[in-house]
Amino acid sequence: MSLYCSQGHANTPGSRFCNWCGEALSTAAGGQELLGDRYKIVRELGHGGFGRTYLAEDQNRFRESCVLKEFAPQVQSSYALQKAEELFQREAGVLYQLQHPQIPRFRELCRTQFNGKPSLFLVQDYVDGPTYRQLLDQRRLQGKTFSEAEVTQLMRDLLPVLHYIHSLGVVHRDIAPDNLILRTADQLPVLIDFGGVKQVAASVASQYTPSAPTPTRVGKVGYAPDEQMDHGQVYAHSDLYALAVTVLVLLTGKEPGELGDLSAGTWRQGVKLSPTLSRTLMKMLADSPRDRFQTAAEVLQALQPLPGANPSLLTPPGTLPPAAYPSPVPPSTQPTYAVSPQPPVSPPPNPVPTAAVPAPAPRLPTTKAPLGGIGLGPILATVAIAAGVSAAVWGTRDVWLSLLPGGESPPDVVETVSPSPEPEFSAEERQRKAALTQRRQDLGIDSGFLVRITDTTFHQRYPELGGRSLGKGEADEEWRERWDAIAAEWLDIFEQELSSTARRKLGKYSASDRTAWRDAVNKLYVSSRALNDLTDAQFFNRFPDLRGQDFINAPIGQVWQGMAADQVAAMQAGKTLSRIEFAPGSLGESASGNLKPGEGRVYIANLQAEQPARFDLETNSGAALFSIYPPTPSAQVPPILEDSETTRWAGTLPQSGYYEFVVVSRGREALRYRLNLAVDRVITTPASPDRPTPRQSDEPVRPGN
Repeated sequence: MSLYCSQGHANTPGSRFCNWCGEALSTAAGGQELLGDRYKIVRELGHGGFGRTYLAEDQNRFRESCVLKEFAPQVQSSYALQKAEELFQREAGVLYQLQHPQIPRFRELCRTQFNGKPSLFLVQDYVDGPTYRQLLDQRRLQGKTFSEAEVTQLMRDLLPVLHYIHSLGVVHRDIAPDNLILRTADQLPVLIDFGGVKQVAASVASQYTPSAPTPTRVGKVGYAPDEQMDHGQVYAHSDLYALAVTVLVLLTGKEPGELGDLSAGTWRQGVKLSPTLSRTLMKMLADSPRDRFQTAAEVLQALQPLPGANPSLLTPPGTLPPAAYPSPVPPSTQPTYAVSPQPPVSPPPNPVPTAAVPAPAPRLPTTKAPLGGIGLGPILATVAIAAGVSAAVWGTRDVWLSLLPGGESPPDVVETVSPSPEPEFSAEERQRKAALTQRRQDLGIDSGFLVRITDTTFHQRYPELGGRSLGKGEADEEWRERWDAIAAEWLDIFEQELSSTARRKLGKYSASDRTAWRDAVNKLYVSSRALNDLTDAQFFNRFPDLRGQDFINAPIGQVWQGMAADQVAAMQAGKTLSRIEFAPGSLGESASGNLKPGEGRVYIANLQAEQPARFDLETNSGAALFSIYPPTPSAQVPPILEDSETTRWAGTLPQSGYYEFVVVSRGREALRYRLNLAVDRVITTPASPDRPTPRQSDEPVRPGN
């Protein structure tokens, strides 16, 4: 495995210094050491004044990727580390409470031995994607920078995140291109490296390291406003100032020091912007804090909806076309300085009441497919390379959609009601959109998810539009009607296929949910293979063209996961899971039932290794798939039958424990079946109460397994 320096240069295993730049390499990078008996370091991602950052695998979560940030590395003693941990919990514990899809989740503080000395690591979720610094560097090589449309979309996507953290009393302190990642999965900006973490590290170093310099203030010179760097004063508008500088850097390709007097607007001489964006940036960069926007809501309001915006919740969102992803690109050489002690965050002067600001709906680059049964599958393979696909820029999303994280408002924020559709639309269209919005609310569907999946399908179904924006005029009235019709189709599918519980979580399912489902069915002596079989049967009955496609991270993957959640609940309620028990002295038992198209059922039976057995599935048609899973499938003991049209098996059982028999219907007519189990030397003692742990024997919960 290659070793990487902080500049992203690859080196051969065993190297002590970077072959490209001479930097000393961490001996742990790429090694086999487990930190805290849990985290295996894969490689170093970078390092700064407060320690190194590593990509690691969480061995307790099925080798899930995560990030380890070395915390206060200057502190060497156990006492100082203990105080560092206490300080972090007291002063920065609020970071654990941040629950926003565009903020990596903070998992834990890990105190352990590393390279022979006590160390402290902050563990958080890993975000796959390039930083905006890397994207900018790549564009510079091509003689390009970011466009006004792109940075405006970035602001629209990021300002709701800032509104969320500010509503919780958190100020980022260190917004810059290095600390924004364009997430590969949905092309949304993700905010990383909160300055509060660095502040705690710096404070610990100054308090418990005698040789450390007294100043401990955090922020990037040029990006942070003067009052933050000179006096340690941070407010919501401090982050807005840094965001404005970040936007100018992306627009011009110049570093802050090359832009002249920011508050005087000398930067306007080298970049041509619309009056709206120019005025907005000037106010964000005002020299006096009192002259700046005080909240993210004010900035969004100043930007105003893009031309053609429709206040309805059912309007296609914008997307940010990414540059081609670069190979590892050196991070910014602009240092993050520690200057002096930081006072607690206090409210901004003359605060302006904060309006509710929506979190944007996640987006994926365009995939080419309409709804189920109309050719959805063949082009959805593009999702696998979505990171390199440019999506169209839609200028019709309403900034003021009430779409806060998880579909709920953060504490102390009152959700605003979207205004009625603007009068440019006909009475019929306004009535249609109002009806769609009401139905969405009745079904409990997150508006951001409905916009996202409808927009994706609209692009797939009508590629002749070439990604152009839909206006509010009569010329696009027919296209808007088609968009609304697709939204209505999706609402029909959600109502027909999913429970109200599953519908409410659409757009929010993740890998952690799939892990929880696997654990839940394992407790029932059912494997994830059986859960996948039942979910696949329902899903592919509705979307047959998607068979064999990788769609779990596409918007429609949320529908599959909603179905999986319902299947778990059905098993737990005994609706689709039955145990076959042999009567004393009996050599055979049977079970029968009826399945509608796309339905399935799981049976389990406690059997013993070396037993001769014969299993037979009788049906009224050939439209059944039959699977037989041993207690612990492996390469040595594979499934006896898996998604098979074969309905009979006879042989000697390879293992003791609960065998699973899965019957699913894949036809267009109702399926009647009878399952017959015959064994010799029947046992009546129960199997071991504990199923092997999923990490040892089970498969992931995902389509097609």
